[in-house]
Amino acid sequence: MKYISTRGQSPALEFEDVLLTGLATDGGLYVPEFLPRFTPEEIISWRGLPYHELAYNVMYPFVEGSIPAEDFRAIVTETYQSFPHKAVAPLVQIDHNEWVLELFRGPTLAFKDFALQLLGRLVDYVLERKQQHVVIMGATSGDTGSAAIEGCRHSKHVDIFILHPYQRVSEVQRRQMTTVTGDNIHNVAVKGNFDDCQKMVKASFADQSFLGDKTQLVAVNSINWARIMGQLVYYFHASLSLGGPLRSLSFSVPTGNFGDIFAGYLARDMGLPIQQLVVATNRNDILHRFMSGNHYEPKPLQHTLTPSMDIAISSNFERLLFDLYGRDGAAVSAFMKHTGEGSSMGLEAPRWEKARALFDSYAVDDDATCETIAEVYRETEYLLDPHTAIGVRAARACRRDPTVPMVTMGTAHPAKFPEAVEKSGVGVVASLPKHLADLFERPEVYEVLDNDIGAIQQYMAANWKYAGK
Repeated sequence: MKYISTRGQSPALEFEDVLLTGLATDGGLYVPEFLPRFTPEEIISWRGLPYHELAYNVMYPFVEGSIPAEDFRAIVTETYQSFPHKAVAPLVQIDHNEWVLELFRGPTLAFKDFALQLLGRLVDYVLERKQQHVVIMGATSGDTGSAAIEGCRHSKHVDIFILHPYQRVSEVQRRQMTTVTGDNIHNVAVKGNFDDCQKMVKASFADQSFLGDKTQLVAVNSINWARIMGQLVYYFHASLSLGGPLRSLSFSVPTGNFGDIFAGYLARDMGLPIQQLVVATNRNDILHRFMSGNHYEPKPLQHTLTPSMDIAISSNFERLLFDLYGRDGAAVSAFMKHTGEGSSMGLEAPRWEKARALFDSYAVDDDATCETIAEVYRETEYLLDPHTAIGVRAARACRRDPTVPMVTMGTAHPAKFPEAVEKSGVGVVASLPKHLADLFERPEVYEVLDNDIGAIQQYMAANWKYAGK
């Protein structure tokens, strides 16, 4: 399996090189040259498999030729057997033919665990084989950071620097990052917003000279293909649990960076019958404005009760554009150049209509988010986190066919967002699971730095393991 850039100017790479590279040299994102496609008979044969075995079957074609089958099987098995819940991704019914897929049963209580616990082990495997040390740099709007730290903290070959916007993530999210200590873990609170953090990460990948010539940067954000690969699996898991592939399903996905829902788009192209994908957003609605009106234009970031979706520019949207433009890298590059300059962009009608055939979208403000938490709790005594509540609200507003099961991705545990739960008025407090029960008693370690790329890079150059050696 080879991987190519969405902008068409970088050489094709094999999986382990893509894993360690992240952003392509031309500024694009890596995608497979082709997708594996499974027949209905193959998918049916996976019914009843434990999650880790299903994951191996779905993902192995993407690493074939880079990682031996038995080694990859062992990595995947270790990844998902580390989840506290034996079902890994349990389904909960909240109405007739309406479900929540609980993707918050991993170590850090967010859907990011599915990809990042895997990515950490894959990176460690490749680095051990190469006897190489790298620096992981990532930006987080809340959940990516803790999942990346948890996935990589045991690696002797990695230093990890995670940037989060200062005072703009929930306290639980912050503490899940800053209470994990180790010589190779570096948490940085940036006096800015998530997009500021993301821009500095992208700029640092484009010019890594600040680290010298003894190491390289590795991405853990959803620009890394391995993140998308790890998210494919739970679409197959949900489908097989609800009668697939002999019936279609629809999914509503709370999303800011478009990675999680892009995995659903790929799963459909790999043979999974999916009727509809609902893009569920908060007031930072660039994806909704495109899907509903063919209008893609960055706007100033707004801070909401759903901080993991407080993203003004959706990085993974470029991967969908690549397909909508018929894999024309030059066209994608031109589109991204114009939007990067603040221009409003749209697609030719046939290309946009191709997207609309599968995707619907809906934007939800804070008041409606709280109303949905209260409504679902009143109906079922099931407590949603605010991001999942946006998914449920969007699912109910956009659903095309009530006879087709609708699955909302449950992206985070409600205990991570007590402010939203309190504002919903349900009168209950979500407790942290046993393995995080003492989170508020653990000491924190992090640096607060100015929103300045020079200050960030200077800190990183001085603090990675072999700095100056």
